Parts: sequence; C-alpha cells; structure tokens
Amino acid sequence: MENAKVYFTTFKATPHENLLQKLHRLMKTAGFESIDFEEKYAAIKIHFGEYGNLAFLRPNYAKVVADYVKELGGKPYLTDCNTLYVGSRKNALDHLETAYVNGFSPLQTGCHVLIGDGLKGTDETLVPINGEYVKEAKIGHAIMDADVFVSLTHFKGHEMAGFGGTLKNIGMGCGSRAGKMEQHCDGKPNVDPESCVGCGACKKICAHDAPQITDKKAVIEHDKCVGCGRCLAICPKDAISAEHSDSIKSLNCKMAEYALAVCKDRPCFHVSLICDVSPNCDCHAENDIPIIPNVGMLASFDPVALDKACADLCNKMPVMNGSILDDNIREALDCCEHDHGHKDHFFMTHPDAEWQTCIEHAVKIGLGTDQYELIRI
Repeated sequence: MENAKVYFTTFKATPHENLLQKLHRLMKTAGFESIDFEEKYAAIKIHFGEYGNLAFLRPNYAKVVADYVKELGGKPYLTDCNTLYVGSRKNALDHLETAYVNGFSPLQTGCHVLIGDGLKGTDETLVPINGEYVKEAKIGHAIMDADVFVSLTHFKGHEMAGFGGTLKNIGMGCGSRAGKMEQHCDGKPNVDPESCVGCGACKKICAHDAPQITDKKAVIEHDKCVGCGRCLAICPKDAISAEHSDSIKSLNCKMAEYALAVCKDRPCFHVSLICDVSPNCDCHAENDIPIIPNVGMLASFDPVALDKACADLCNKMPVMNGSILDDNIREALDCCEHDHGHKDHFFMTHPDAEWQTCIEHAVKIGLGTDQYELIRI
C-alpha cells in the first residue's frame, strides 16, 4: 500500500485568514470536494463534550464542516451515540441538552443534531464484518443511514486507549450502547447491590428475562442476557454498569474493527484538531491542564494514517509545565538515574494504556495504512 496523504496546518492565523477559514482551506486542499455530496445525507461525527468539560472542540469548527457540506449540495447533521457510563449523555434527551448547552445548537452550527442510537441507545444497525474480535458490529442507526461519513475529532489523551483520536471517535463513538459494551467487555452488565433498590424497572424492560429480583436486589443472569443495554438506560439509581474487564489490546482491536464497520462501502473524510490536549477523554465532566501545546489541524481520507500522524506530531512537542505528563516524567526521573528513553507522551501520561495496538490492527484489517506523507499547507 502506498503512503497515505495527510494534510497539516498549524494554528497560526493572519489578518487575512482566520482559523475557520484555514480549516476550510485545509479540507479543500485535502480533497473534500472530490466527494459527491449532492442531495446526500452527511453524518458529521463529533464529541459534544460531557457537561462540565471545557476541552471539547468549539462548535465553530463544526459549523465550518457543516457549511462546506451544504455548499457542495449535501444535507449535514451532527451526530454521536449515547454513552455506556452514567453521565450527561446516557440518553438522547440528556445528550441533546448537553450538546446545546455546549454550543452545538442548530443556530450555532447551521445544522441539526441526531443522536445516532436513539432515545435509549438501542437504535442500532448490525453490520457484518466477520473480524477477529467482532463478527457483527452494532452501530447507531442514524449514523449508518448516512450516505457520506465525516469525522471531526478532538485529538486528546485517553486513560484506556492511550489517546482519543479518529479511530476511537469512529469506533467507540459510533457504537450503540450494546456495541460499546461489546468493545469494553464481554457485553454483559452487572448490578451494584448497594445502589439497587429492587424496583424491577430492569426486569420490566428486558425481553429475555435476564434480570431477577432476589431479596429486593436485582441480579442479571448472563446466560439469558443479550447485551442490549436497555437496563442501563432505564435504571433510576444508575446501579447497572458494564464491567471493563477486557485487556487494553482487545479494546483497541475491537475499536479498529468497529471503525471499519462504520467506514466501509461509503465515502468518508476525516479531520482531526490537536488542541487543548487534555490527558483524559472529553467524556470526563472535567478537563485538566493540556499535556502539550496546541499543534494544528489535520485532514485525510485515511483514518489510520491520520491518527499515526497526530501521534507522531504530539510526541515531538514539548511538555506543558504543571500537567499530569510533566508530573509523571519528573517522578520517573526521580526514581531513576537517567531517562530510559520514554518519548511517548501518551504512555507517560497513562502508563497502563497504549495506542499502538489499535493502529496495528487497523492496518491488518485493511482500514488504512500507518505509512503517510505529511503535506504542510
């Protein structure tokens, strides 16, 4: 496979071209107009940010992408799927409210928001991929309904995946609640007995009689559970959760296979902005000091090459003073006589996480290449 083209520009602006205009020029140079958008539905996958988090991408960037799609005759909408964890985006109503509070309203972005997997995270399309880890990916229906798929990613750190880049934005982000469970664990939720009040809401919503009420506490029988996630959405005490029991390698490989399910057989384009590189995902209800300075904006038709280019650029950047990364490096140096060559900022931020496995598996399954030509504009 030949090297993929990844286009890059910094966040430097001039009186003649602001950052929004620069993003438009980046996309144009990268070949955005080669996609046929005429009368096509275009899903723009973005992370709206958990309520309380301030590191997510500004909605102004989403408007640039949406306006460009409309300029080319398309019908854009912003989308993301509901979360598996308890928070401000676990159902479509809370998710929409959070998106609007964070600025992603139609008045601000010029297009509507559709939550990809519906009200309770169960509106999904089963996409056969026959992968090594996933045989049938569970993707939000409103995302799979799109004719064209565009990802707009905030590149940042991540406590499990190493970093949250394009592949995670697509793979984990587009999975329905059951899809997220499949990626994080064996797909079966559990009940916290201390939080459960035995109300029976989970039992009433389950079509397979998996939840059982014993001594006024719910227990989910995994041999009956199909991992649909309805009980997570309905529990009034947030007592049901999915255990993150899989290895990091398995999680990363599943994310790559889910990303393949989303991207295959239709036109796709990917944009990644490396700014406010917080150590953790935008799913957190807070954000910490960025671990590195802002880097720039990148675009490519290849999501794998895009993630690899972003990681390489980040690892060339200086460390932000006072960040978690800075603290971890100082602690490592205090424990050792010399630096053992840890130049991976994401590993040093979260030593238990890694990101290379996702890239390697994505290459293996044909989603893209990790060999790229960085074209600066």
